[in-house]
Amino acid sequence: MSTRKGGDGRLTAALDPQDQGPQDACGVFGVWAPGEDVAKLTYYGLYALQHRGQESAGIAVSNGRQILVYKDMGLVSQVFDESTLDALQGHLAIGHSRYSTTGASTWHNAQPTFHPTAHGSIALAHNGNLTNTADLAAMVRDRSVLDGELDLKVHRPEQVGSTNDTSVVTALLADHPDTTVEERAVELLPQVKGAFSFVWMTENTLYAARDPQGIRPLVLGRLERGWVVASETAALDIVGASFIREIDPGELIAVDADGLRSRTFAEPAPKHCLFEFVYLARPDTIMTGKRMHSVRVEIGRRLAKQFPVDADLVIPVPESGTPSAIGYAEASGIPYGTGLVKNSYVGRTFIQPSQTIRQLGIRLKLNPLRDVIEGKRLVVVDDSIVRGNTQRALVRMLREAGAREVHVRISSPPVKWPCFYGIDFATRAELIGNGLSVDEICRSIDADSLGYIDLDELVDATDVPKQNLCRACFDGVYPIPLPTPERLGKDVLEVNPTAPVVRTTDVDGLAASLAGSGAADALQRP
Repeated sequence: MSTRKGGDGRLTAALDPQDQGPQDACGVFGVWAPGEDVAKLTYYGLYALQHRGQESAGIAVSNGRQILVYKDMGLVSQVFDESTLDALQGHLAIGHSRYSTTGASTWHNAQPTFHPTAHGSIALAHNGNLTNTADLAAMVRDRSVLDGELDLKVHRPEQVGSTNDTSVVTALLADHPDTTVEERAVELLPQVKGAFSFVWMTENTLYAARDPQGIRPLVLGRLERGWVVASETAALDIVGASFIREIDPGELIAVDADGLRSRTFAEPAPKHCLFEFVYLARPDTIMTGKRMHSVRVEIGRRLAKQFPVDADLVIPVPESGTPSAIGYAEASGIPYGTGLVKNSYVGRTFIQPSQTIRQLGIRLKLNPLRDVIEGKRLVVVDDSIVRGNTQRALVRMLREAGAREVHVRISSPPVKWPCFYGIDFATRAELIGNGLSVDEICRSIDADSLGYIDLDELVDATDVPKQNLCRACFDGVYPIPLPTPERLGKDVLEVNPTAPVVRTTDVDGLAASLAGSGAADALQRP
């Protein structure tokens, strides 16, 4: 095998295949629009929210008489095709793209979840992560929901059912024999703790609710003939909806033929996720009145002032590092350039890669432009460092491409604490920012220098008061109290021997006639 100058001839770039960085939680979308093709509007809305979850996707639709749910593992474009969407007819729909934060990545945990009620049925989608899932599951276990329609057997490996917090909430919302779904929600939501942006539906009404801290985003939009709710304003843009406002923390809204209603179910105490500003939200999304691209450019400007360096070129790690790299170049006067080419088609796959493919490491996602990089002193701007393996491989790759110096700048402070509110960070023991100092991390990734933006500088760049931001992954201050470790975590409903198997009858909500990915075998699953 021939080798290039500066390389060692190996395919591997010392990349941990599991080091995927911070993973987004989920994306939710809902639309009430009689006369519109709501399934396709939801499909395009989920497309705009694909960055928030790539494990599974689903759409629920109602024609006023029944709710149909279609979901499967994979990207939005893999799950739905034209014939599937054509079969989903109605005036009301919700959708979900998932990255698992509670419950395994399985078909049974895909959303929307579905459950019959005394008066019809509901389907629900959730972005966030609950901190009292075990307590809510105990409520399900202790109640006789709809005369036994909810299976409350003790969980055993051979039993198949949903093991996520969304299914538990769906079951509890469905338990309202003597009242409406809306009144049941007002009663239940104050008992739900953690981060949640819920979007759910009955046969004729669209609902949305946001936790009192407003940790995860949720916005309201207007169509000519209806209303839209979504995780981000970018999803409103793609379906032609005008942005009205953010749904307030602690607010419940309902949309039906009588119009839009709003109720406050809890006193708002805003604690917006700071990492949404750094990475999670799309750069074209508006949050707290600011477009994320502008915030990230400002972060880059502040990063340049805090950590200046003599260099020839500023390059981003695309695409999350791009806005801050633009700001860094602008404030420093160092030219901005493209030194790394990203393969936009690298994502989740059902094809198990061989060890040889795994050894390609970061080159599957990024490849350096040697003629741009060679002989240059580089400033490389990225959004965060989680375990450090990706940055170590990246620095090595840039040196092999001929970079004279590599100075790494990070547009967030060191991530030292895991997130329990909807981001699937590594455990604290795996976080390089928890175990090593900045100088030690710099040596570990073999950079010439390393600079993280200061927490207060980051907060100032958002223009949001510090007391209104959740900064837990950076400073360890969790705004919503956490339970004991055994009652917390992604697998809380799978490892707890007393947890119920929540059978939210998804199969009853599937149209047997639907063609395409997963519909036929869905009816044959346990």
